[in-house]
Amino acid sequence: MNEAAGRQVALAWADSVLDMAEFLATAGERVYLAGGAVRDAVLRRPVHDLDLVCSGGRRLARRIADHWHGDYYSLDDARDVGRALIDTADGRLVVDVARMRGDSLDDDLRERDFTVNAMGVQLNGELDRVFDPTGGLADLTAKRLRQCSEQAIASDPIRALRAVRMSVQFGLRIEAGTLAAVRAHAELLTRPSPERVRDEFFAILGLPKPAAALRVAWSLGLIVPVLPQWAELPALLRDRTLLTVERTGELLRVIGPQRTDDTAAQFALGMAVMALDRYRGQLNTTLAQELSMGRARRGLLIFAAMLSAFGPAQAAEMGRVLRLSRAECDWLELTLAALPGALELREPDELAMHRYWRAAGSAGIDGLLLALAATLAAQGAALDQDGWVRQLEAARLLLWAWFDRRSEVVEPAPLVTGAQLMKALRLKSGPQIGALLDALREAQVMGQVTTETEALELAAEILAGGQGGP
Repeated sequence: MNEAAGRQVALAWADSVLDMAEFLATAGERVYLAGGAVRDAVLRRPVHDLDLVCSGGRRLARRIADHWHGDYYSLDDARDVGRALIDTADGRLVVDVARMRGDSLDDDLRERDFTVNAMGVQLNGELDRVFDPTGGLADLTAKRLRQCSEQAIASDPIRALRAVRMSVQFGLRIEAGTLAAVRAHAELLTRPSPERVRDEFFAILGLPKPAAALRVAWSLGLIVPVLPQWAELPALLRDRTLLTVERTGELLRVIGPQRTDDTAAQFALGMAVMALDRYRGQLNTTLAQELSMGRARRGLLIFAAMLSAFGPAQAAEMGRVLRLSRAECDWLELTLAALPGALELREPDELAMHRYWRAAGSAGIDGLLLALAATLAAQGAALDQDGWVRQLEAARLLLWAWFDRRSEVVEPAPLVTGAQLMKALRLKSGPQIGALLDALREAQVMGQVTTETEALELAAEILAGGQGGP
């Protein structure tokens, strides 16, 4: 068969793709599906993102968004690229539509990053006919990652990070020429916008085994331009943070929805399952939360593990350089601030648990998981098993306080207000009122006061010096 006419290939298409093909049957122009969706269909993997190519990108993206009552965004006016976010029976579908580069689909595909991403199918045509001008099908079969042209990575250095991610994600070997290009152009990663670097870097952090990808990225010189402070860490400390990343990923897998019996076969992980399993659902819901669009707390926790050798404020500043949102940077600072306390807690009483959660808030969940991972990374094969069991029990108690007894231990309803304190004790507004409220809240957690009257009496005693002034 003439290669220009495409090659028939057995592809696995989700219903959402077939629905899109049906909608575009009357589009009045040829619309091609290109990139990762075709690769994933060849590999029989789920498809969550569609990369469409046609004569008018934003116009068609808006039509798609309107038809499915989704959201539309203009991504690149100059290149005529639009995005539709639509909800389907298969879940949220991201549909990017771009104007064709060059004069033909062949031109467009040859300008892409890697051959396995440079295959196309006419979406309103034959869905089993693949256009493959750069040999992506053969490279997939050979498990090889190869750039489409000698200039592919030099023209867009973000592709160097993408090469690492795809090699780990799909088990592909980066071929020699592409590997040389990644090394040669690593320093160019300072040129793309911080937002693009952030998005590709967090795609690496979102892999099932991010530590493996980070080690490859480090060996190729790709971490230095992205996180220069991390690259300046002493070698032993740098290796420790990568171990912490690895152990964090293992903990996330054993509490995750895809856990298998083999996942938790080791003693340390098996004990973690026993201690944390009651809260598995709540933990996964928490880790799936997005503090900024498209970035779940799971990936941010991996990032926190990578920065666990830094102070909270410095780590937050590194997040700002990568253009994380304010909410993400605040979360990062709170998580790393909670880490020392989570490492030290053993057999915590209700007051210790209250103080932990009062300082950390929801980020204390992430700090708790990070502390467990840090212990595993620090002790390795010499793990103190009794100490590990005690740490897990402390973690279970902390989660019990947060999820089951929040209204009693974490944030009990105040017995008195600041206004009541000022009126009853003839005080002026100021830091003293906040200190008194904190002291009364802690006394309430410990069961020392249960009524408004008792709270006011204790406040008067504190002021009089009976328990020390605030």
